[in-house]
Amino acid sequence: MAIGKRIRMIRNLRGMTQKELGISIGFDEKTSDVRIAQYEAETRIPKENLVTAIAGALQVSTQALDVPEIDSYLGVIHTLFALEDLYGLTINNVDGALCLTLAPGAGMNFVNMTDMFAAWQQEAEKLKNGDITKEEYDQWRYNYPRNDVHWRSAGIDLS
Repeated sequence: MAIGKRIRMIRNLRGMTQKELGISIGFDEKTSDVRIAQYEAETRIPKENLVTAIAGALQVSTQALDVPEIDSYLGVIHTLFALEDLYGLTINNVDGALCLTLAPGAGMNFVNMTDMFAAWQQEAEKLKNGDITKEEYDQWRYNYPRNDVHWRSAGIDLS
């Protein structure tokens, strides 16, 4: 999903109008909604400082807005191929189900990714069990790792 669609999706989750978002990042009131509409429609791409401002106004990390191109199956598969190259992600058949796994031979990438996947799985399990709401789960995801206890307590900066 491209950055404009992510901005729109998260803005809507936050219950903000385009005008409110634009004003909150310092755009003039008269044109704030037009500017945000342009970013959401991707007729304009926000520069890094604006991505940071938008992320701040939406209370998410910049990484939650700037995601790889996954709007097509082809984009998804190539993103997975890149994850295989970079982080040792592999595909396996486990009892007839296709599963993505991490290859232990990937060194520190394996350790870091395993820890991240474990944190994700724990939060997803909390959602599944009703221990947290979808909103709380989304808040965790869109601010990861900034709000993850494991990484903060270990003093690890993943930015």
